[in-house]
Amino acid sequence: MKRTTLSLIAAGAALAAVTSVAAVAAPEEGPAATGKAAQQPVERTSLLCPAPGSSELAETTYTAYTPKTEVSSDSGTAALVPASRSLAGKDGKKDDKDDKGDKKGEEGKPFLAVKKQGAPVTAEENGSGAPALIGLAEGSLAPGWSAQQTTHFTAGAGRGLHGVACSAPDTDFWFPGASTAEDRSDYLHLTNPDDAAAVVDIELYGKDGALDSEVGEGIQVPPRSSVPVLLSTLTGKPQTNLTVHVTARSGRVAAAVQALDQKVGGDWLTPSAEPSASVVLPGIPKDATAVRLVAFAPGSADADLKVSLAGPNGSLSPAGNETLHLKSGMTTAVDLADVTRGEPGSLVLTPTGDSGDTPVVAAVRVIRGKGGDQESAFIPAARPVGDRATVTGNGAKGTYLSLTAPGKAAKVRVTASAGTGGGTAATKTYSVGAGRTLAADVPLPDSLKGTYALTVETVSGGPVHASRTLTLSGAAADGISMFTVQNLTDDRGTVTVPAARPETGVLLD
Repeated sequence: MKRTTLSLIAAGAALAAVTSVAAVAAPEEGPAATGKAAQQPVERTSLLCPAPGSSELAETTYTAYTPKTEVSSDSGTAALVPASRSLAGKDGKKDDKDDKGDKKGEEGKPFLAVKKQGAPVTAEENGSGAPALIGLAEGSLAPGWSAQQTTHFTAGAGRGLHGVACSAPDTDFWFPGASTAEDRSDYLHLTNPDDAAAVVDIELYGKDGALDSEVGEGIQVPPRSSVPVLLSTLTGKPQTNLTVHVTARSGRVAAAVQALDQKVGGDWLTPSAEPSASVVLPGIPKDATAVRLVAFAPGSADADLKVSLAGPNGSLSPAGNETLHLKSGMTTAVDLADVTRGEPGSLVLTPTGDSGDTPVVAAVRVIRGKGGDQESAFIPAARPVGDRATVTGNGAKGTYLSLTAPGKAAKVRVTASAGTGGGTAATKTYSVGAGRTLAADVPLPDSLKGTYALTVETVSGGPVHASRTLTLSGAAADGISMFTVQNLTDDRGTVTVPAARPETGVLLD
């Protein structure tokens, strides 16, 4: 038999074998069977938490949670461990403590670990030793895994309640609302989860455009570490209102700005949603005494925006600030005073009829209280809730949920999980009118013990934008209306899987 004939027979046998395996392995259901892309639960996700700060007067609570899903809850891991180089410069070693979060003392053991779906966990750390955390969830505990750190600063610069949802790493961030004013100390925290160093560039934009700063170029973030950068060291002249642009030229990081103010407390400023022609800033408290809007057009074109306040009874434009003109590359700030006038609301920025669709980023600083009892928080432009969003660390008292439907009306389902110390989950459905903000009466778990998680799902209509406000009052707050606000965005519980079919033609190429 000729060599050519043998080759053809061998190729035919190989082709038959491969085709047979593909046929056996082809799924009966799913993308390959239907020819359409499908949403599948994620199998792996990461979260990063910045170091809470260097104050010995800080009291930090960490919480983590994975919502119940159709995915089997019999397997999977989800844990947060100290970054090797935190803001406090510790080595990650902790004293052994017996708590619900499975917090360990040995290096390499979890600081906080979720054991099963639907059961939130918590841990506490006081003083300046609280580390930055790096987390990874796999298997059944990955879909929707969420974490939060909430810090109470009892005194000093930034005194008040600081809250931040731990976030996934990325490569590009915008922070309108930062400052290098004399009363402010703003620290940009960069956390690298990977085993290779990340290189980050920081650009600052004031009211007159970009600020000259070579110091912000090529900042090294070592592997599995967190680095704080004091923004005032990047520029010589104080700027009351800044937009900060962070890009990773290599690697990836999580980024957040901690604003410490000598007069009005402070909080975390998280990134604005990616630049868009229309933005929503949800959940301005009804008792806000001052609201400052900071916006920025990062492209080459100016932007003209209509400013609306979506309240419980509909939308209206603030008198004297119905529109906003943004010059390209220049930060614009507008003081809206007590724009809510006793009712909760959300700011909605949309392009005016003749301005085109120039993308913008935005954030508001909100102040509650008066005189020496003032406290502040930040609300950046928010992404929509999407199919589902989750936020942890809610208490039986002082938790408020804001839901905004800037376009179409929507129905939203809110589930309160069991508590960290026990309880039974509770669910409630809400209707949110078009162009309105609903201050939802948060459902409480039955027989609640400890703190709980809130899961928000869009049932119909929308899109919906949401935020959660935590408050602290009474003797613990020393008479100050302490609060913090976190946006709720899609918890990345699912991922789109494209259709795929066996293609034997590649064997004949």
